[in-house]
Amino acid sequence: MGHCCCKPYNCLQCLDKTNESALVKEKELSIELANIRDEVAFNTARCERLQKEKEELEKRFEDEVQRLRWQQQAELQALEERLQLQFEAEVARLQEEHEGQLLRIRCQHEEQVEDITASHEAALLEMENNHTVAVAILQDDHDHKVQELMSTHELEKKELEENFEKLRLSLQVALAPYQHLEEDMNSLKQVLEMKNQQIHQQEKKIIELERLVEKNIILEEKIQVLQQQNEDLKARIDQNTVVTRQLSEENANLQEYVEKEAQEKKRLSRTNEELLWKLQTGDPTSPVKLSPTSPIYRCSSSGPPSPARVSTTPR
Repeated sequence: MGHCCCKPYNCLQCLDKTNESALVKEKELSIELANIRDEVAFNTARCERLQKEKEELEKRFEDEVQRLRWQQQAELQALEERLQLQFEAEVARLQEEHEGQLLRIRCQHEEQVEDITASHEAALLEMENNHTVAVAILQDDHDHKVQELMSTHELEKKELEENFEKLRLSLQVALAPYQHLEEDMNSLKQVLEMKNQQIHQQEKKIIELERLVEKNIILEEKIQVLQQQNEDLKARIDQNTVVTRQLSEENANLQEYVEKEAQEKKRLSRTNEELLWKLQTGDPTSPVKLSPTSPIYRCSSSGPPSPARVSTTPR
């Protein structure tokens, strides 16, 4: 308090005023203190409520994180099963398509072989028929010529016999004293008959040789045709062998693709296990999100894998 500057008469009034001011200030301070106490109590209750809400939120967050873990694990399991089913269906489809192609090509090959065999047999049958007809025509022509030759030969023989008979009669009349000449004439007649027989046999041999030459020419033509057909068959067999080799290579590529798909599935399984392990051992206060670059996200967003989209190089 300050020193009073009043006179002694006025000191009591100053003290009264001072006490009144102090009481007013004390009352104001009491009201302010009560307000502060109320505010502190309100803030304390609010802090307790906020702490309780925080604990409830943390519990709800942990429950939500656990629920999300189980949900993500179930989704990963469902995704893995779906990818496995898609992979098995794709492999089955490719194998069925490959077997269908093999069966279709095999059927085409068998049909081609049957067609070639049928055409070859038809050609052989036609050649045999043509050969038979040609042989029959040649035989008829030969028989006709032989008949003509025999007729000519008979006429010549008859004419020779008549001339010989005339000559014999004239010689017999002219050379009656010479009886031994008749025997000589008989001998000459026998010699002429032997010569005629030799000529006839030589004619037969010449005709037989001509037939053999014609038959050889026909056989050579047939051999050339058969050789050409064999070359065509060999070319078709080589072509079918190339197609079979290509199918074998495609089958090997398909098998390699299946093995690589199995390796990719194993890798995805390991990735899923690593993600599950990270989810189980990670910080529960920080939710785990799948990166858009992760394999699971790519598989789920891009749809089922196809042979054209799945990488064939090991990672």
